[in-house]
Amino acid sequence: MQTDEMALPLAGVRVLDLSRILAGPWCAMVLADLGAEVIKVEHPERGDDTRDWGLRVGTSETAYFNSVNRNKRSVSLNLQSIEGAELARALARECDIVIQNFKVGGAAKLGLGYDDLRADREDLIYCSISGYDHTGAEATRPGYDLVVQGEAGLMGINGEANQPPLKFGVAVVDLFTGMYSAQAILAALYQRQRTGQGRSIEMALFDCGLMITAYYGLEALLMGGDPPRYGNAHPSIVPYGVFDAADGPLVITVGNNAQFSRFCCDVIERPDLAADPRFQTNLDRSKHRDALLPEVNRELANRTRESLLDRLVRSNIPCGEVLGLHEALTSKRARDAGLVTSHPHPVAGAIDVFAPPYRFDGKRLPVRRIPPPLSEGTSEVLGELLDVSAERLCELKAAGVI
Repeated sequence: MQTDEMALPLAGVRVLDLSRILAGPWCAMVLADLGAEVIKVEHPERGDDTRDWGLRVGTSETAYFNSVNRNKRSVSLNLQSIEGAELARALARECDIVIQNFKVGGAAKLGLGYDDLRADREDLIYCSISGYDHTGAEATRPGYDLVVQGEAGLMGINGEANQPPLKFGVAVVDLFTGMYSAQAILAALYQRQRTGQGRSIEMALFDCGLMITAYYGLEALLMGGDPPRYGNAHPSIVPYGVFDAADGPLVITVGNNAQFSRFCCDVIERPDLAADPRFQTNLDRSKHRDALLPEVNRELANRTRESLLDRLVRSNIPCGEVLGLHEALTSKRARDAGLVTSHPHPVAGAIDVFAPPYRFDGKRLPVRRIPPPLSEGTSEVLGELLDVSAERLCELKAAGVI
């Protein structure tokens, strides 16, 4: 898909994505969405692990893979072979940024560590993503989102109080680590503009998982123990969460005392609750939630969702429906925002691809390339960047290198 390169903030930046599965590919996709040329290196036969996860799309993609790899080219290289690793090093010389999530020490064994690649290009920005601190006792442990959700306390703050610890619906540690990594890379890229020097960036899933405990984490330290779990409710704001109307659930977020007064008087018609000294401030309401919430729930259960949403909107209280995932993706809100796009596909006919969430100067950044079939860009990228001949490409393919 053609687009105006001037509209792309990272146009002209080239990224070598040696990562797989989620955190690293997500980081690389952020850079790709912002305009960078991203070359995704995959094993010639199996590709990225996620090409075999979830629902099949075409012959070599899945919905899981497609969610993390838009705007990239796929180059297949067997990095375990001498020639494959040499080609990867040659590609790195042509790139501004390298992203990898091998086990600690794995990239260096292939001659693809930071010191190896920096010897050829001093301004290289090199991002390593691992499960744990690169310098700590657990450096060589493999990193898995679900494991870190447990170890970082995230499962312990999710779900209802009377239920076992619960993982988040998506791999939140991987996704946040990918975003944090992209932020670090962008900072290093900005610094390079001033200094001409590259940087080595080390990111760990556990570090990022612990950071996203946020206010829950600091409250646990203040309390000297685990804060209660409130499920869909908020630990500090009341009433705030998912509530049941007579005909279905809705979200109500009463964020301050003025909103609470309007909620009581104009929405549920209970001015007595607004006047009750136990509920005057949010700190009071949080302390006495066991007395307040049964009254609120009773009033909401006697009204329809439509009537409640109408009153809440008129009272300027944030609120919304609770939709199923498919319902949300196909909603008018999502369509009008252009968040789901349809593109031709050589095998599947057409596929849905999420659009980047970024808008610059009022325009959403485009999907320039659909998630690539395995090896889609191998010949073109190696030919253009490394001047590998067609004859040599055939030899490499016959040898299982590409």
